[in-house]
Amino acid sequence: MIMSIRPILIHPDPRLKTVADPVSDIDEAMQKLAEDMLETMYDAPGIGLAAPQIGILHRLIVMDCAKDEGAPPRPLAMFNPQIVWESDDRNIHEEGCLSIPETWAEVTRPAEVVVQWTDPAGDPHEDRLSGLWATCVQHEIDHLNGTLFIDYLKPLKRQLITRRMKKLKRERSRDTA
Repeated sequence: MIMSIRPILIHPDPRLKTVADPVSDIDEAMQKLAEDMLETMYDAPGIGLAAPQIGILHRLIVMDCAKDEGAPPRPLAMFNPQIVWESDDRNIHEEGCLSIPETWAEVTRPAEVVVQWTDPAGDPHEDRLSGLWATCVQHEIDHLNGTLFIDYLKPLKRQLITRRMKKLKRERSRDTA
């Protein structure tokens, strides 16, 4: 199967604020989509990507937080992921987003979560995630619910980032014209 790198939407785009639909059938097209998303994520480069970020409003995320030097990749494709438990302990992590380039901010989230999902073969999974994996899965599931990490920031900071992204989009459209 030939993989392809998909264009990533840049905020503001109404598709990034839309709640994604559940995936009812994990067919060959959905499996190909998951592979394309992994290829797109690695190319960006990033550690997570949600289908709405490439304009596809389905509940699918991919991630790979294996960042230690020499660590083998650990790609995960999660269909219909949902958090079924979260810890009371909180973690503050500096987050970024492929749809909001060159922008980072500290976001507070549960330190540990239990996630249920279906893999590309159609098998159900449940795993307890912590650290960067927990932060990433929460960030990506937020995308499926139309929430961006900047939605956790104060309104003024969010407005400044949105204005900067509008300017970036204008510059990029001029560069390709």
